[in-house]
Amino acid sequence: QVQLVESGGGLVQAGDSLRVSCAASERTLSTYAMGWFRQAPGKEREFVASINWSGSSIDYAASVMGRFTISRDNAKNTVALQMNSLKPEDTAVYYCAAMPLSEYYTSNRYKPGEYDYWGQGTQVTVSS
Repeated sequence: QVQLVESGGGLVQAGDSLRVSCAASERTLSTYAMGWFRQAPGKEREFVASINWSGSSIDYAASVMGRFTISRDNAKNTVALQMNSLKPEDTAVYYCAAMPLSEYYTSNRYKPGEYDYWGQGTQVTVSS
């Protein structure tokens, strides 16, 4: 069982930057691929970014490409999402999620249902 805890959300203005982090209880987080998703009120949960264990395979949603950066520190069991040039449409609850690395290359990593473990989420609000 992997427990994930997000932190770092908050209220910022358009154009600002924010970094959200995810801490995992699992000692061997390196055996999991990690993803960030977000969910705005009244909308479905959507893919933001994903990363394999080494960071050699990274994917981003088109809406955040060039603005967001996902990274991980396996020694510290953490995953981070650096968000720059934030827009009001980035407002959502941001969730980190984990899937066994063995499934990363055969699953649809863009779908929430493919991930086994989820954090409770952290709110990011971007004002215009």
